[in-house]
Amino acid sequence: MSLTRLVLRFAAPLPKLERFERYLFVGPHPDDIEIGAGATAAKLADAGKAVCFLICTDGRYGTDHAPAGLAGDRLAAVRRKEAEASAALLGVKDLRFLPFSDGGFYELEALKAGIAGVIADFKPDVIFAPDPCVTSECHTDHLNAGEAVRRLACFAPNPGIMGAMGLPAVRLQALAYYMTAKPNQFVNTTGYLSRQLHSIYDCHKSQFPARDAVATYLKLRAADFGLRALCPCAEGFRVLGQTQMHCLPEAGA
Repeated sequence: MSLTRLVLRFAAPLPKLERFERYLFVGPHPDDIEIGAGATAAKLADAGKAVCFLICTDGRYGTDHAPAGLAGDRLAAVRRKEAEASAALLGVKDLRFLPFSDGGFYELEALKAGIAGVIADFKPDVIFAPDPCVTSECHTDHLNAGEAVRRLACFAPNPGIMGAMGLPAVRLQALAYYMTAKPNQFVNTTGYLSRQLHSIYDCHKSQFPARDAVATYLKLRAADFGLRALCPCAEGFRVLGQTQMHCLPEAGA
């Protein structure tokens, strides 16, 4: 570790995720939040925190495992109901949807504007989103959702910039990337892995008709992150506070 990074670790510590009250989870598709951070979302909801799920696209092209003939508007309607059932299972009562099709059939600025409106209305302390800087990620919707949140996170507290969009400023405290290759903070989710798996396999049946390699991966990931956090199960996130979001390249190392 460089001397600069070592000093910054103490001079500008990362925000502790669980100490806040309001959490917005942004998902590219109806099942991504559950896969990337479902156990953490359930833990926060059980703790009485205000938790909101925002689903960016309708998932109409997620047909790899959908029943034959279920596609387009019909699949989008099914996936919306699946998302509602999953959020309820995780204890999340505030679930919102943006009116975009998956597959990248939208403009990034329109997606950014939709997310900005929810940020202004919900006023989160922390936003969870997929990490758009993962070099192996190729899915347009994942990249776009993460990039839109990244562009908004630094400016959310700025009254002038938010005002230019016709929105009030929000005192956002932290950004937490899930599905990241560089986690720097872990949430102890012991006791929540089972509910996370139920939210995926019992609710998102059009995408996961039976337990598959995703379940094995999530169990392995929970154990791996748990070892790093000195607990049985954990989820890992790349956390940035407002200090780390601007002109501090060491925060991304």
